[in-house]
Amino acid sequence: MFYLTEVEDYIRVEPKLFGLPTIESVEQQLKETYTDYYDKEIGKVVMIIEVKEVGEGVIIPGDGATYYRSRFKLLVWRPELQELAYGIVSEITNFGAFIDLGSTKGMIHISQTMDDYVSFNKSNSLIGKASKRTLKQGDLCLARIVAISHKGGELKIGLTMRQPGLGKLDWIKEDAAKKTKAEKKAASDEEKAAKGKGGKKKK
Repeated sequence: MFYLTEVEDYIRVEPKLFGLPTIESVEQQLKETYTDYYDKEIGKVVMIIEVKEVGEGVIIPGDGATYYRSRFKLLVWRPELQELAYGIVSEITNFGAFIDLGSTKGMIHISQTMDDYVSFNKSNSLIGKASKRTLKQGDLCLARIVAISHKGGELKIGLTMRQPGLGKLDWIKEDAAKKTKAEKKAASDEEKAAKGKGGKKKK
């Protein structure tokens, strides 16, 4: 899920930014510091929204930089178990696929890509034995987060698409169209059956 988070911290501004107005130098330093930044508690930083307050600078002897106590707002993405996430297949392997979720990547095991027996083929895609559905690089998908790990300080996300309403977006559309068609047929059959009963003459 995406959150707006307010943080208060001392920001180390490097000497190369001393020529800028203080608030600009702090903002520039924040952008450099928080690029690709991830923290288990805060989440993955997407962007710096606003620098709300900058205090007096403090110089530590032998450092050369200036430290400013600052208050700023971040847009972060914090993954949650059972959360639904849209993504693009960025890589196919013989054991599954990696999906780019925008802020980070998630991994989906081959057995969790679809409700079918799935194999890796020579065209660098995954294919279902019965359904003949294929998953390849660049496909848009909807998946569910089923595992979150922080081992080694790295964020690792496990995904599944083996549930109703999940999978490649084309599959979801196909399933919805089949369901609508089946519902219409069932309603039509019920209507015909009702008319048939109503049309019988009493002796």
